This record gives sequence, structure tokens and C-alpha cells, in this order.
Amino acid sequence: MTKQEDFINDPFLQDSSSAEKILTDASLVCTYDSPIILHIPHSSAFIPSELQDQFIISPGDLEEEIRLMTDHYTDELFAGNSKDSAVIFPISRICVDPERFRDDAQEAMSEKGMGVIYTHSSSSCAIRRALTVTERLRLLAEYYDPHHARLEALVSEKFKASSRCLIIDCHSFPSKPLPYEFDQSTDRPDICIGTDEFHTPKWLTDEGVRLFESYGFITAVNRPFSGSLVPGRHYRSNQNVFSLMIEVNRKLYLNEDTALKSVSFGRVQEIIQEVLEPMQKRLEAQCIQGSQIF
Repeated sequence: MTKQEDFINDPFLQDSSSAEKILTDASLVCTYDSPIILHIPHSSAFIPSELQDQFIISPGDLEEEIRLMTDHYTDELFAGNSKDSAVIFPISRICVDPERFRDDAQEAMSEKGMGVIYTHSSSSCAIRRALTVTERLRLLAEYYDPHHARLEALVSEKFKASSRCLIIDCHSFPSKPLPYEFDQSTDRPDICIGTDEFHTPKWLTDEGVRLFESYGFITAVNRPFSGSLVPGRHYRSNQNVFSLMIEVNRKLYLNEDTALKSVSFGRVQEIIQEVLEPMQKRLEAQCIQGSQIF
């Protein structure tokens, strides 16, 4: 599993593996019988050596952008002690963002230079040279497409077992809004629950809010971020693929200035697992009953 301490102080790691090996080793982490899939797209701070020449800012500025934009340790927060299957994107979102639509024409963030392939920083500064069509297609083919293929394959595996699955889209967010964010309110919750009107039943939203609030967390729905990822093959077509985004305010578990874990990291990790367990049990019960749960 990719660990942030390996990369946060050295984004230009020189001994990177090929794209194929990176994805094979890190993208798919174990498969269990649980109907839950943990999708973790932004935990890595790693920039492969073969992509380094695309960036036109200094190493220090790039490291700072990585610090700001990485969902630090979300691989450990959500999947570290979990028995759920996890699909983890193994390189930095600054290289390729698997959470964006593949086609920039469909992606609102592309207007900010932060579509599937970032050209600008969180503060709207250019960070990347112009890529050729071939370079762009290669990035998608080597990183974006295999990641989504693995996620879709795992969804198919879950369906064979129970005819339903729940994708937990796992994120964290800074305690203060970054300039690129649409929501600039400084009144930020502890937990943000993101939903999709087609793939997130009301019971799932309510359960997420109830469980986190039971631990004393201030919880908001679709604020400051909204939505939840669903693989393209099932998007808005299969209501038995459920999706819920959980965004954790970084101040709860991280020293945001250093990107190092705070003393509360372990407890936040425990709470996340304690929140996921009732969701899994309810979904498994419904799978056994064979009933619709929207």
C-alpha cells in the first residue's frame, strides 16, 4: 500500500517502476467477501520519474502543491484495518486524476486547468508544459484506464456474490478552502458526505450522517464537496451499485503544515471502521432478503 511518508519529501523519486508494475502492485488491495469497495483515488504523493519532465515549476513548488492537494493517509485511514476490498490509485492526482471524467468536455474542473490531466495548480498557476496528443493518450491508457478497469472488475466480482455493492469514495479535505474550490466558506464540517441522486439511497445518506454525528462530528451533506464516484459502465444505469463519498477534514488526523499524522490519527481510523461496519451489515442483510433498498 502506498504510504505518504515514502514520497512527501521526495516527489522526484528516481527509482520508480513502470506504469504497469505500479498499477499491478498498488492499485488493487485484496478482495474480501464484503459487498463494500473502498475507492481511494488521491492518497498518493508519488510522481513517476518518466513524468517529471512534464512539470515546469520548481521541485519545491511541486512538493508544496503535492502537500496541498494530496488526501494524505486516506489509504491507511479507510483501508488500513479494513476487511473491505480497496482500489487505490498509486500515483499523485497531479499527474492524472482518476476522479475526473475522462473527457474534459464533461468535467467542470477542466475550466480551472484541473481536469483529468492537471495543467494548473490549486492557485491557478501553470504547472505543466503543453502535452502532445500522444502524451495525453498515453497517460490515460497507462494510468486512468487500468484503474477504472480494476474498479469495474471488482464491482462485477461483488455482483456475482450478492447482486449489489457499495462503493465508498474515500477522501479528505483541507480545513481551509484552497483557491480552486467552488465552495469558499470557511465554516467547514468535520465530515462531508457526498451523494449521487441515482446511486445514493436516502437510507445510506441518513445512516452516514447519523453514525458520524454519534461520535460528535459535525457532518454536512454535499458540502464543501459533492457527488460520489461510480464506474462508467454502471453510472446512472444500475441502481444496485450504491455509492457514498466520505470526506474527512484533515484537521482531525493531520498536521496540515507538515503533512504528518497527528496524535488523533489512530482514533479517527477506528471511528471510520466503526462507521463502515453497520453500513456493511445493513447492505448484507438486504442482499440476503433480495429486496430493493432505495
